[in-house]
Amino acid sequence: MKFGIVIFPGSNCERDCYHVIKNVLHQPVEYIWHADTELADFSCIILPGGFSYGDYLRAGAIAHFANIMEKIKEFAENGGYVIGICNGFQILTESGLLPGALQRNRDLKFICKNIPLRVENTKTPFTSRYQEGQVVNIPVAHMEGNYTVDKKKLASMKKSGQIIFRYCNAEGEVDEASNPNGSIANIAGICNRKKNVIGMMPHPERVSEKELGCDDGVHIFLAILENMLKVK
Repeated sequence: MKFGIVIFPGSNCERDCYHVIKNVLHQPVEYIWHADTELADFSCIILPGGFSYGDYLRAGAIAHFANIMEKIKEFAENGGYVIGICNGFQILTESGLLPGALQRNRDLKFICKNIPLRVENTKTPFTSRYQEGQVVNIPVAHMEGNYTVDKKKLASMKKSGQIIFRYCNAEGEVDEASNPNGSIANIAGICNRKKNVIGMMPHPERVSEKELGCDDGVHIFLAILENMLKVK
């Protein structure tokens, strides 16, 4: 089993993800360059945060044309695990691996702060270590985290359990006051229908060690590892 972390020009969270996989989970991990045309024997692909290609056109819009994305699409279609974090989430929506789109935050300001999330679905390879309704604290750092999707698709996503995380208050209440960016239905993270691709705006890699004050995010990576072991 091996993790792969994709690097695009402008990625800036790849080392944080690498540290968690290598030094916290103690698992093999390699970087994947955006221009590569082949994928090695990976079990999980991570698309990290940052500003791929400067986000000059639209967050994630240019990255979705990178050579490696065709292979990642094939990897996902064959059941491989893919997680996109922040800019990685934006890339997954732009590439069609996840529904909807990310637009500029409601207040048109960059947001960087710790924020509570409510776990909505634990029946995925990424969230199986959490409890449904559990409140976790995972930081956000984005300018374009305002998730949007049409009402028909939103209803379908709710029915199929594709909404994974929602912004909430410390008591787990989902309301407008706890929505930092205007995201529809307070959505912070979603998955595809097959549950093997997940995208989330918050950064779990930044809260993966108790020594740094919180390890709420490490359970996502541990869940991936545990589920990869099950299917090996």
